[in-house]
Amino acid sequence: MIRVLLVHDTCLLRSVLAERLDREPDLEVVHTAWPSAAARARALRPDVCVADLDCSDSYGLAPLADLRASAGRPATCRLVVLASAQRPGLIRRAAEAQAAGYVDKAGTPDQLVRAIREVTAGKRFVDETLGFGFLKAAEMPLTQRELSVLSLAARGASIAEIALSLHLSRGTVRNYMAAITRKTGARNRVDAIRISQGEGWV
Repeated sequence: MIRVLLVHDTCLLRSVLAERLDREPDLEVVHTAWPSAAARARALRPDVCVADLDCSDSYGLAPLADLRASAGRPATCRLVVLASAQRPGLIRRAAEAQAAGYVDKAGTPDQLVRAIREVTAGKRFVDETLGFGFLKAAEMPLTQRELSVLSLAARGASIAEIALSLHLSRGTVRNYMAAITRKTGARNRVDAIRISQGEGWV
């Protein structure tokens, strides 16, 4: 059996998808939202973590590397992400977390089943419809930390709130925002958020 942990913050979608995956004779599926994902990973020790890249908690960006580490076997627990070509920033984040599988969120459950089986066999799986997203991700000028800061700023978080969420000093957050503004060619923080959202980085 392949032990699968499905992480998605939308309960209805998560439960329906988990029910579909559970019909496969070789899959054993547990599902959870991001806030409890690390604890479930420690308890289940899954072979594969399937994670939606959109994260509604206070992380700014989904903590993908932490999810694999929580499984207790980061070298063997394979990560499959549910992605969109219109969100290249999240695709880049997944690549930095060493995801082995990339499934288009607009695709079918059968594609996800195939991805789970292939990464379990030690292969990589990349949905061909995500090619444009990978090209855009390669062109993106922002670092992983800058993306985290910008993602929280885009949700309306203040400098103090971003610093608290990411365990940074306020001065460091201001430095990141200055770098983001410069790299995006923006006039100010609001303009940087507008540009980045238009590019699908956050």
